[in-house]
Amino acid sequence: MTTTPAWEDLVTSALLGTERRPPGADVMPPGGAPAKDAPVALLDAAALHTVRRRAGLLPAPAAAPPEPAPHDPRPPVPEAARRRLTQLLADRSGPSQGGGRRGAAPDLTELLPQWLATANEHGYRAPASALPALLDAARARTDLRPQALTFAGPRGLWLARFNPEWRFALRGASGVAALPAPDDAQAVRSLWEEGLFAERVALLAAVRAHEPGAALELLRSTWPTERAEDRLMFLDSLRTGLSDADEPFLEEALSDRSRNVRATAAELLSALPHSALAGRMAARAASCVSLDRTGDTAVISVEAPHECDAGMQRDGVLPNPPAGRGERSWWLGQLVEATPLSAWAARLGGRTPEEIVALPVADDWCDELHAAWCRAAVRQRDAAWSRALLGPPATPPASLAERSKLLSALPADERARWVADFIAAHGLSEAFQLLGVCAVPWAEPLGRAVVDALDIARDAGSYPWSFSGVMGLAERCLDPAEAARLEVLTAVPDEAEDASPGAGGYWSEAFQRLVSTLRLRATMRTELTP
Repeated sequence: MTTTPAWEDLVTSALLGTERRPPGADVMPPGGAPAKDAPVALLDAAALHTVRRRAGLLPAPAAAPPEPAPHDPRPPVPEAARRRLTQLLADRSGPSQGGGRRGAAPDLTELLPQWLATANEHGYRAPASALPALLDAARARTDLRPQALTFAGPRGLWLARFNPEWRFALRGASGVAALPAPDDAQAVRSLWEEGLFAERVALLAAVRAHEPGAALELLRSTWPTERAEDRLMFLDSLRTGLSDADEPFLEEALSDRSRNVRATAAELLSALPHSALAGRMAARAASCVSLDRTGDTAVISVEAPHECDAGMQRDGVLPNPPAGRGERSWWLGQLVEATPLSAWAARLGGRTPEEIVALPVADDWCDELHAAWCRAAVRQRDAAWSRALLGPPATPPASLAERSKLLSALPADERARWVADFIAAHGLSEAFQLLGVCAVPWAEPLGRAVVDALDIARDAGSYPWSFSGVMGLAERCLDPAEAARLEVLTAVPDEAEDASPGAGGYWSEAFQRLVSTLRLRATMRTELTP
């Protein structure tokens, strides 16, 4: 019986080449004369060795079968919606037209988030056959994960245990689907004391949404033993349902050994206008900002702090400014930002927010003071001050990032009207960031303003690529009922002599895609309607 060469020798010969490392004599047939050339003999020997190794394996003991998938009591999606989900997960977007053109077909990848959101609104259960593709999509796109994991439910988490590539689901929603009822005190206590960090975060958020006081007591029970980074995450959950009842605990947290925990506690306290910290900040800010009536008109006078004492630092004022920022302006901004906005009326002559914002500010402190008021209005969700600081939409845009934050404090319908008027005054090029904070679907005046501005850009002969971001937002955010009104814009317009060559065709495709996307969104919603 011929001996079998070691597998390592065969691998070495294959890697180095049979000319540099010929196969051993045991690869040759009896008699010494090779019947085949060396490479073929090497492959034959490898095949024989592979068969022998496999034939010699002993069967391993059978592994224990996994526990069955948990029951999901939610109703299944309708059949038409199930087929639509399969299409969206398969990423069957319209074919590219080349040259950067997207064509007229809808981009299905951009519609998947809306489909998942609508399915979750109706409380549907994900089809079992779609779970692998759904988890793959959520792995590739972090923006999909919250909606995808909610839709996947307990069976999705069960399945994620069997594929290392789906571990994100266990980290991001570990045990979320199996959380105990918030009013089951014994089960809540057990999971809080023994659960993984992600489970405890989800549990605290669920209890906080159900009964804020119970969540606070749960957090108090283990607060001294928690790690600093965990205390920060747990403290952040108190934003939900924040009230004056949280003040004693937050005041204690101002003495925490972690600077980040202290800063977060101070921020939360400053959002409580009747808290002791808010009062201390208001007193400090009042000593810095006053009304000067010595001239013909009233002027706001500012005297920034000359030091950042220990009391200010305990209340969350950071002593060291960022590069390029003066210390005194840095301290002043933090004091004004943390002061309740309601305190300024009494300090500045009983004026309304609009009247206060209109007052001149001495010694070039206007930008610093107004910026701090803007941050305070956003933090305190004060619509009156946000409205005053925004000003009329027709005024020249200052900081769009600042305006978008102020808009978020206004009611949704007022926000849409303000942005619509802004677009009418300034066009779309300045409005993209503002559109992102408007409720979806866009209200009628806002949708009409966006479409009118796109129509104006088309008539001007511009290429649509400059407006691709707005067009993409319109596909996702316009009310699907607008599709019929947009049909007239899908025709190829006559091109003026000074227009960009071929721009009319590109605009026609862009509007065709917009109309077809809106109609597809309407169909998707119909398919998901019970």
